[in-house]
Amino acid sequence: MTTEARSVDRMSVEEELEKAEASELARYRVIGGFWAAVFAAMVAAAVILAVNQMFNLGFFVGFVLIDNRYLYLMVGLLFPLVFLVFPPFKGSPLDRVPWYDAFLAVLTFVVAMYFVWNSNAILDEAWEYVAPETAVYVSLLMWALLIEIGRRTGGIAIFIITIVISLFPTYADMVPNIISGVPQTLGDTAAFHMMSVESLLGIPMRAFGTLVFGFLIFGAALQYTGAGAFFINFAFALLGHVRGGPAKVAIFASGLMGSMSGSVVTNVITTGAMSIPAMKRIGFRSTYAAGVEACASTGGTLMPPIMGATAFVMASFLNVPYVEVVIAAVIPSLLYYFGLFMQIDSYSGRHDMKGLPRHELPSVMQTIKEGWYYIFVFALLCYMLLVMQREQTAPFYATVLLLVINQFSAKHRMDWTKFKKFFLGLGMLLAELAGLLGAIGLIIGSLSLTGMAGTLTNDLVFLAGGNTLLLLIMGAITSFILGIGMTVTAAYIFLAVVLAPALIRAGLDPMGVHMFMLYWGMISFITPPVAIGAFAAASLAKAPPMATGIEAMRIGIVIYFVPFFFVFNPALLMQGTVFEVLLNGGTAMVGIVFLAAAMQGYLLVVGKLGANPISMLGRACIFFAGLFIMAPDGTLGHSYLELLVAGIVLLIPGILLAKAGRKLMPGVRVRASQKA
Repeated sequence: MTTEARSVDRMSVEEELEKAEASELARYRVIGGFWAAVFAAMVAAAVILAVNQMFNLGFFVGFVLIDNRYLYLMVGLLFPLVFLVFPPFKGSPLDRVPWYDAFLAVLTFVVAMYFVWNSNAILDEAWEYVAPETAVYVSLLMWALLIEIGRRTGGIAIFIITIVISLFPTYADMVPNIISGVPQTLGDTAAFHMMSVESLLGIPMRAFGTLVFGFLIFGAALQYTGAGAFFINFAFALLGHVRGGPAKVAIFASGLMGSMSGSVVTNVITTGAMSIPAMKRIGFRSTYAAGVEACASTGGTLMPPIMGATAFVMASFLNVPYVEVVIAAVIPSLLYYFGLFMQIDSYSGRHDMKGLPRHELPSVMQTIKEGWYYIFVFALLCYMLLVMQREQTAPFYATVLLLVINQFSAKHRMDWTKFKKFFLGLGMLLAELAGLLGAIGLIIGSLSLTGMAGTLTNDLVFLAGGNTLLLLIMGAITSFILGIGMTVTAAYIFLAVVLAPALIRAGLDPMGVHMFMLYWGMISFITPPVAIGAFAAASLAKAPPMATGIEAMRIGIVIYFVPFFFVFNPALLMQGTVFEVLLNGGTAMVGIVFLAAAMQGYLLVVGKLGANPISMLGRACIFFAGLFIMAPDGTLGHSYLELLVAGIVLLIPGILLAKAGRKLMPGVRVRASQKA
């Protein structure tokens, strides 16, 4: 068996995943001795605290743990860990905790405990508005620490944005009238940030403490019990032999892994290490293979039932059960992955690509036999989420079941070394997300304190002149730009406060609006000039980064249009009758088939389409026909019948031109299409 063929062997899968884990952990500090014990103790305390709160176990006998005290305790347990494991700058020691980081960690813990001790008084006496002098000074100190925590977990973009916006109340009267607000003193601003339920303890941290926490534990448990190897082997067993098999494997495996990890780059590194070499082996260009993996990994964070932290924050913003967000995300995510599948199938058909030989692939039955319990645990989680609607506690039950069953697996059983890795990974994940959400909560606090959120909503509606499409385009551009420099969660929260009310006020569906911003925030991962997901895949494929980004845009083109469609017709979010949902979802899939054919030059039944000027004109017609057929009823005020007729009118001549071009201009090709 060749080296590349061994890429689907079980042992090599696990070896590659271990390398990917090591690469992902390289940006963290490795600690030992006393600080490792402190780290473990604080993570364990945070988990116990969350379990007590979610299940109302009453560990604290005779003591009521009110919500703000619970969240302050989470802050005190997790924020100091950021200083222990996240180096402040390049060149900082990675094998020990420097004295200055140790000091900052202890200081953060002490400051947080001040708020824990005074949590009742903060609520009863409204300290966010009339805080004692000591509380103001402590709040200023915590504010400064939180900004640094945001820098370490979210990068320089989060650092700059949180400084500028969190200080906004102090200079709100000095800016142009269109964005001006009610000014506040520095002390009053600090008190509001740290002690109100609108800033540090606002929607992001509340979502973390009540919803996100359990799913992070479940995701970490999946990752460290061998689920990644199972998903990849299962994908190869099912799809590795079909036309363009390794690329279709990337879609399937990355979708499952992405819903588990919640990180695009982690997803690329993990599954891409296996899928990209296999794709290149059967003839995919490096840029195309990397583009496929980037698109597949990006979509993983949009895939139910676990969609990453942003989905939980969205549920809190909309004040709906998390299950409603999951249900709404089903059709858009399926359309996106169906679009990737059809693009790959069309490309493979055009280039006569085969799959991998059956004898080099894992056995379906053997793979299921070794990892059946992952499917069972996912089924339990889905049942508890969708039927029992217990989104707070479901991931805890699923995690316990997974860990128990896993101990009966000779291959993946956790020993003490594996458990320590799991616990370390979990602690880093919890600390990173808690720090990031706490920092970006300051954005909400500033806009709330100054009253600017409502002002911006009115101004945006005025600037758009009541034009819904213009508002959406403004939202798409803003989401994309913010997604370049911020995490998806940070970009979403900012837009949910500033832009969402304006779009909802214009008459659009609230769920559609919030999902729209989530999708457009994700687009920056595959769209140049930054395209972090595409660039990460390019490094694995040894392909030019910018060319990979352009290829990823082409492959993932569905993601640019689907958000507009589900905003105009919420039937694509499963809001409507069964007939409306099936009709709009079904026609969208048909439209995607034509869209993929136009982009890749191959249409099912019809066969290969030309790449000369005449054929390209025909493919352009097929492309727009696909868009018209995809568009749901009510798009831009047009009925479903009008859109369908327009699509058919373009489709028929488009196919005829695309086929005729191959006969009329044989051997003539548009060079750009070859290089795209």
